[in-house]
Amino acid sequence: MTDILYTGPIPAERGGELAMGGGRSETSALSGTEGGQGMTTTQNSQRPNACCFCWCCCCSCSWNEEERRRRRRRKRISQDTKMETIPNCEPCPKPSVEEIRLWSQSFDKLMRNPAGRNVFREFLRTEYSEENMLFWLACEDLKQEDNKSVIEEKSRSIYEDYISILSPKEVSLDARVREVINKKMQDPTPHTFEDAQLQIYTLMHRDSYPRFLSSNIYKSLVQGGSRTSSES
Repeated sequence: MTDILYTGPIPAERGGELAMGGGRSETSALSGTEGGQGMTTTQNSQRPNACCFCWCCCCSCSWNEEERRRRRRRKRISQDTKMETIPNCEPCPKPSVEEIRLWSQSFDKLMRNPAGRNVFREFLRTEYSEENMLFWLACEDLKQEDNKSVIEEKSRSIYEDYISILSPKEVSLDARVREVINKKMQDPTPHTFEDAQLQIYTLMHRDSYPRFLSSNIYKSLVQGGSRTSSES
């Protein structure tokens, strides 16, 4: 008679031991001998976390749950967005409806406007890429300095916050730009991060800006401004 390999659910534990094999086995292999057939059982003491009553790994389930939380957060931020709800990271007056509409004409017009940068920064936060704007602003601030000791201090801070591979806010730069920065850090100037700043500006322009224009955050501001204008 042929032995049948059991592939169904393993019975629950009772008295500290599994009903099948005392909790030592997960896979079984059939081995034949001259006098007949015997069952050799090999098991792992631990099995992957299971979910949904199957022996699949829960990593994908955990990732899906985290992704759902992120989407819910983006939805909460983007629904019915008004200028009053945008953090005023850079102090500035409330933009007019015309200014808000101008942001869609070019990325340069958006980035030249403090209110535009605040809104775009809030959008980047929902995409977990706010560090790109923070780095760009830090470089702009460095360019205004002329005191050598202050330049050295701010350059070191920028490097540690956005260039170092150990930083959680590290920005994405290619090897060539990193090499240039490392050389310039030996004698920092207000333009030490100029190449890197341009690369991040280009990244935001090509990658994040098109999504910003089609986002609920920006559309809500345009629609809200239009309603206010028509009511007045």
